[in-house]
Order: sequence, then structure tokens, then C-alpha cells
Amino acid sequence: MTEKATMFYNRLAKVHKHRSKQAKRQNISCYRLYDRDLPEFPFIIDIYDDKLYVAEYKSHHSLTEEEYEAWLLESLNIMEAVLSIPQDNIFLKQRQRKPGRQGQYEKVDTAKNEFIVQENGLQFRVNPSDYLDTGLFLDHRITRQMVREQSAGRRVLNLFCYTGSFSVYAAAGDAASVTSVDLSNTYLRWAADNMKLNGFHDPKKYSFVAADVLQYLQTLEPNQFDLVILDPPTFSNSKRMEDFLDIQRDHVKLINQCLHTLQPGGLLYFSTNFRKFRLESDELHASSIKDITRQTTPFDFEGKLFRWCYALQR
Repeated sequence: MTEKATMFYNRLAKVHKHRSKQAKRQNISCYRLYDRDLPEFPFIIDIYDDKLYVAEYKSHHSLTEEEYEAWLLESLNIMEAVLSIPQDNIFLKQRQRKPGRQGQYEKVDTAKNEFIVQENGLQFRVNPSDYLDTGLFLDHRITRQMVREQSAGRRVLNLFCYTGSFSVYAAAGDAASVTSVDLSNTYLRWAADNMKLNGFHDPKKYSFVAADVLQYLQTLEPNQFDLVILDPPTFSNSKRMEDFLDIQRDHVKLINQCLHTLQPGGLLYFSTNFRKFRLESDELHASSIKDITRQTTPFDFEGKLFRWCYALQR
């Protein structure tokens, strides 16, 4: 084993020993283990029960194709050895930094490798191979639980709902109703599957709307909802949208439209993963604004989480 490979082995063993204990204490089976800790090994490694999701970020290296293949194989062998997870259960995805999130959720192959994981007593279908993300964003674990605790008896709106994990938590928190909105029919079906997986079937309480959120918000009445989750992409220019979305430019309008549809005292959770984001708080029609970024950062993302999270009250 090369000196650099030994460093990777030791680093992985160290963080696994530490984080697996934290995860066990919190009864968590899905968590982030490694996030490009060593520049020579630019991986993000997430544990999903007995499986591993590995995202390799492209880096500038001087390796030949043969040397690169040997390096990658050695890296996977180290993961298998340290974590006792066979390579058949390691899902490798190669990805690149993007200026926004457009295209990040598109299908990348036709293999089907779906399985069910649990989080806080709830079940979610994840797919580590067919899409560029698995279907469950681990960094919002705490935020989801906050939504669950705030949902009882409330009419909940989940915008840019993706695979509906926030919707599941809201339903589990005994929400009066949950409306999930996304432009993608693929993700709406996934969201509906996640809801049914947890026993939430009632179409009178749980609805799924295929719509451009920017247009959908314009159709909402005042006092229509009690709790809104707004977790938009940083940038989106989908062909099905009437306009493109730029979260820095558009967040004031988006947030104010969400506040408009809330009843007085209603709650909005807003999050963005745009690193350079600046909240234009003076232009927002909120009675209170709390930065809950640190409060909602899980143990496995401390120091490595580049997203913002706010709780706003009408």
C-alpha cells in the first residue's frame, strides 16, 4: 500500500470509529462518513445501512488512465476493508461541481438498485445508482424532525418537494393536510411511494401537485397554509418552467409569496445550499426571522455543511 493510500485507510478508520458510535447513540443508520477529508481522495462517502454511496468529485491529477483505474480500485478496496462492506454494496458515482443544481437529479443509467432505509422510525426508498442523488438528503435530518414536531393539526405545504421526505415527517407529525409540489412527475411518484410506505394513503389529506413552483405560488390564497417548507435549487432552468430560478435574485419574492399564503403566526422553513447566499431580511414580510443553520447541522456534517436554513414567522 502506498503512503497516500495508508493515509486514506487511517483517516477512514478513524472517522468510522468515531461517527459510527455517534450514529449508534442516536439510532441513525444513514449518515455521512467522509467528505473529501484528504485532497488526494476527493470522495464523499455516505453509509446507508449496510450499503455505501460514494461520490467521486473530479479533480486535476497527473495520472494516466491505467494509474487512475489502479488508484480507484485501491480506494474501493480500502473502503471495503475498513467498513466491512463488500464492493457489491458500494455504489460509485462520479460527479462534477456545477454552478447550480440543474441536471443533478436526472437519471444517469437504467440499473435499478432501490432499497428501504429508516430514519427516526420512518421509512424511505433510496436509489444510489439511477440518479445523481439518492433520494434522501442526509443533511436535513434535524430540520425534518423539527417539521414533524411543528406539524400537528397544521396544513403543510412542501415546495420543491423532491422525494417527499419533509412531507413524510409532516404526516408523521399528524398534520391536518400535506400538499407536495414539484415540477418532476418522477419525484412526485417517489414522494407518493414514500408516503404510502409509511401508511399515509388518504388522498383527502395528502395531495401531490405537478407544477412550476414559481407559477404555483401565484395561485395561492392568503391564510391557506399553516406551515411551509421551501428548499429550492440554487439555480434551475428546466424547459418546463416559464422562467428560470436564481435563488439569490428570487428569494425575496419566493419567501414573501410563501408568507402571504400562511395564516398569521404561520411558520416557514427556508433553506438554500448556495454558499454565497445573503438573506435580504429587510425586504421580507416576516414578524420574526431566525437563522437555524447551526441548530439544524447534524453531527456528521459539522464543519462541512455549506447550506443555510431559516425559520420565518408571518
